[in-house]
Amino acid sequence: MRRLAPLLALLLAACGSDAPAVGERDDGRVPLTIRTSEGEVTLLVEIADSSAERAEGLSGRRSLPADAGMAFVWDEPVTASFWMKETLIPLQIAFWDEDGRIVASFEMEPCTADPCPTYGPDEPIAGVAEANAGWFTEHGVGVGDTVELHAGDA
Repeated sequence: MRRLAPLLALLLAACGSDAPAVGERDDGRVPLTIRTSEGEVTLLVEIADSSAERAEGLSGRRSLPADAGMAFVWDEPVTASFWMKETLIPLQIAFWDEDGRIVASFEMEPCTADPCPTYGPDEPIAGVAEANAGWFTEHGVGVGDTVELHAGDA
């Protein structure tokens, strides 16, 4: 039994909470796979799943890597719209429903003064992805395509 104790301690340390979740990279981003009529494309996203994280979003960021973005997720469908207040880079946004089907997409320009325009579909959504302006268009992503978020609990 004494010989097993160090091995057990080593195994527990290796399984600590600092290890990335399944599908998560070392930088905290997880793959968001989008199935288009042309094939699959992947956006590496940070997850915003709390009210505070969703409120902050990508505001204040001066740049975003080419294939990176942010996914906003809820536990159940919601009616939501987004704005670009204090967001410094132009973005494109895609909204999906509870079946993972993209229902709307918009190009959004930075906004520094009220009133800022809002962007959102006329139906409940389960998630949203933001990427650099033009990303979804350049990758052939459109309404009706489906998304799969590869995050442990998202």
